[in-house]
Amino acid sequence: MKTAILYESAHHGNTKKLLDAIRARYDVVLIDATGAVPSLEEYDVIGIASGVAYGKFYKEILAQTEARLPRRKKVFFLYTAGKPSDSHANAVRVIAQAKDCACLGAFGCKGYDTYGPFKLIGGLNRGAPKEKDIQAAVEFYSRMMAEAEKN
Repeated sequence: MKTAILYESAHHGNTKKLLDAIRARYDVVLIDATGAVPSLEEYDVIGIASGVAYGKFYKEILAQTEARLPRRKKVFFLYTAGKPSDSHANAVRVIAQAKDCACLGAFGCKGYDTYGPFKLIGGLNRGAPKEKDIQAAVEFYSRMMAEAEKN
């Protein structure tokens, strides 16, 4: 299945670390949402990946998902956050559901966070995502794609 991951990884590049590990093992196309975003029609599966600010994916990735995500695609979500929560993918999930996309799953883990007052104390989760988190993201992708190919 032809797969693209539309992403935005600002600040410390936490989310990009997960994506680079996935790309090292699998044939995926990474598309930076802060640059020119091509049509996503040719892809069977589309990942949406982002860091988290104010409890949801970054504004640009949400805007690009709204504008560029084709209807009726298989989608999944990846994110890094200072304090991960299942609710972080809610806003992007709503966009995908409105486009009749099949949501395959979501993966989130801790990322190094120096936003706002956390900067004063040296940040949260220094060194995150850790190698175990990166490998867990790769395993998530592997399991999710195996399921996507069955359906």
